[in-house]
Amino acid sequence: MVGLMVSATINRDAVEFLCQPDETLLDVLRDRLGLTGAKEGCGTGDCGACSVIFDNRLVCSCLVLGAEAEGKVIETIEGMVQGHKLHPLQQKFLEHGALQCGICTPGILIAAKDLLTRNSTPTEEEVRFGLAGNLCRCTGYDKIVRAVLDAASVMKDDSHGF
Repeated sequence: MVGLMVSATINRDAVEFLCQPDETLLDVLRDRLGLTGAKEGCGTGDCGACSVIFDNRLVCSCLVLGAEAEGKVIETIEGMVQGHKLHPLQQKFLEHGALQCGICTPGILIAAKDLLTRNSTPTEEEVRFGLAGNLCRCTGYDKIVRAVLDAASVMKDDSHGF
């Protein structure tokens, strides 16, 4: 079977890839492009483990076809770091111990980044609502919420381009 040639911008890099018409963006990212940060937790868009930013929208990459990436701008967890410097969200997750097994962490970080892009000073309730599509079975969310709020305060005063 012949694949479809797709051109997109992923993590600030122009990329081209072949994919099958029924292949998900999650499968393309992991299997064709080696970007394994997004995880398949459920395959039905219910857990958020595969979250990416797709043309400035938070989406579950298991629900998007790879062919739909044509001409789009996509950011995965691998794109959050700049050089060797962690994104403030990543740093605060480490400082607050806001991760355990790591399956949900990439999706939660991407969702938190999307939230802080839209609302740089969220309340605790807004953080909880903004991350409601991302399930975590290990942490209980309190450390995650504290890390996001702490990162928001740092990012507000940060001049390093995050």
